[in-house]
Amino acid sequence: MNLILEIAAVVFGLLYLVFLIRENKICWYFGIIGSLISVFLFYKTQLYSEAILYIYYVFIGVYGFLLWNKSIEKNKELRIRSLSKKKCIYIIIIGVVLALLLGYIFETYTDASAPFLDAFTTSFSFIASYLEAKKYLSSWVFWIVINGLTIGLYWGKELHIYMGLTVIYLIFSFVGYVEWNKKRKVGALLS
Repeated sequence: MNLILEIAAVVFGLLYLVFLIRENKICWYFGIIGSLISVFLFYKTQLYSEAILYIYYVFIGVYGFLLWNKSIEKNKELRIRSLSKKKCIYIIIIGVVLALLLGYIFETYTDASAPFLDAFTTSFSFIASYLEAKKYLSSWVFWIVINGLTIGLYWGKELHIYMGLTVIYLIFSFVGYVEWNKKRKVGALLS
């Protein structure tokens, strides 16, 4: 059963990523469905922080869809933008504190495996997803780091299909950064 859930979640995750890079709002549908499937899988494999993360992905998927759809309805596309260094530092501090707190909770009160690594990737995934919905270019930089660490996490749990998906996510994070950066520069020239 885990294998079927894993394959389904991977297919929906890839479709999400392809449409996200293209800035097509349909990406959010695929993201929501894939996230719902992932919640069950991660709960079954005792990666509780990942399960919580994918619950969050469902909500951020709805938020992203509504945000992108609202900008389209107003005929004012949400533009790709940069994050200031000051805000980036605050975001990193918040992510580290959240990761330490979440890691401590799961290490102390659950049978979670790899509680701190799981918590680190989870807390920064919360942040990267929000930045992605708001179309901040730096979301892709966060994803590059997160995906690199997540590969090791999934390898340790023998979630090899998810690990393969995360390798693809890592590659596409670089592609997403390059594509969104090109679009940001064009948008800046047009404004």
